[in-house]
Amino acid sequence: MPRILPEPYRIKVVEPIRMTSRPEREAILKAAGYNLFSIKSEDVFIDLLTDSGTSAMSDGQWAGLMLGDEAYANCRNFAHLADAVSDIFGFRHFLPTHQGRAAEKVLFSAILKPGCYVPSNTHFDTTRANIEILGAKAVDLVIPEGHEPTNRHPFKGNMDVGRLQAFIEEVGSEHIPLIMLTITNNSGGGQPVSLENVRQTKAVASRYGIPLFIDACRYAENAYFVKQRETGYATKTPLEISREVFSYADGCTMSAKKDGLANIGGFLAMSDEELYQKASQLLILWEGFITYGGLAGRDLEAMARGLREALDEKYLEHRIGQVRYLAERLLDKGVPILEPPGGHAVYLDARRFLPHIPPSRLPGQALAAQLYLHSGIRTVEIGSVMFARKDEVTGLWRYPEMELVRLAIPRRVYTQTHLDYVAEAIIELYSQRESIQGMRYTYEPPFLRHFTARFEFV
Repeated sequence: MPRILPEPYRIKVVEPIRMTSRPEREAILKAAGYNLFSIKSEDVFIDLLTDSGTSAMSDGQWAGLMLGDEAYANCRNFAHLADAVSDIFGFRHFLPTHQGRAAEKVLFSAILKPGCYVPSNTHFDTTRANIEILGAKAVDLVIPEGHEPTNRHPFKGNMDVGRLQAFIEEVGSEHIPLIMLTITNNSGGGQPVSLENVRQTKAVASRYGIPLFIDACRYAENAYFVKQRETGYATKTPLEISREVFSYADGCTMSAKKDGLANIGGFLAMSDEELYQKASQLLILWEGFITYGGLAGRDLEAMARGLREALDEKYLEHRIGQVRYLAERLLDKGVPILEPPGGHAVYLDARRFLPHIPPSRLPGQALAAQLYLHSGIRTVEIGSVMFARKDEVTGLWRYPEMELVRLAIPRRVYTQTHLDYVAEAIIELYSQRESIQGMRYTYEPPFLRHFTARFEFV
């Protein structure tokens, strides 16, 4: 057998993409305030901004769209989704939502109040914002190796269980309505969480009577890493591993736009009846009735089918192999990235890529902007723009441990040739890195500033 593993699918439909010229990109980026979220998709050659909702759906999912039952209440597609959620995740209750952040909003609104804390391995941007807008505080407690870009720990996304217990003792369990565990750890570089760590986190949560919820948006990728790296799981299927993971949790939030392989959708699941009833009323207020949650029946069907497809081992082998292939090409030429590569993205280490630019001059944003100018590739900064905060006491800026640029690879969308182009563009830019300038804000919104902020080169 050949050693090369090709894509485990055939391409039936193609979408043209257009390469712009350098002068065109200069004008486009300036008009967008140097924020890549504000660039039109048709002006992007290869789009690695996010893997959320950007998957190519399968023929089975497209066929499912034609079976959409658009009844307002209890459509048949809801029943299909309920079967998939019960089979994979095992919780007694679930509520569909239009995407993951809606599930977060419903959950946190049901149980948080000002002065609460929510510890996690690492909160992502919308999770943190949905917590903090309610007057609570999101606390990150990833293991120390998670902040070391070149440390090749196999499970760098793990919760620091010792720090978690110490934190609970410090603030009091009565001020912690839930613990969140993100799998894989997106803001930490798409790094996986071991099953042993899930068990240990659950043990601490149970000791203090605190519910454990999982941010499950990349549950299938995490299961594949457990199978590959954790002792005792090599013969287990991703489905079996996933079932064990969620058996230790009291509930989960899910963006099906990731490992649901859907273009829209998500859900909130839990075991607690009282929480379910409270969350149901909020869902009806904000999203829609409890059997559609802001989604058309056809989208419920695509999500139900995608949740199962994401657990296919051949798909996962290729999916994670694409990320590894791009990472290895960059490492071979000395480009600094977060190691080892995670499940859904390669993360450029902007701090080492641009050591001459201090955090106050936003090196991650500068690198993302220059990569678009150089090649038409759109990425996203995960560093000082996304996570820097002013200290409430001193007024000084506190910058995150890592300054990253994420190259999120959409599922079943790009071929190896596309990834070769991405690698060559980054390698070329790395050779010119000393010429890259820092940036500053021209507009800075108070929440989730990376989505709508505007910048200029210093």
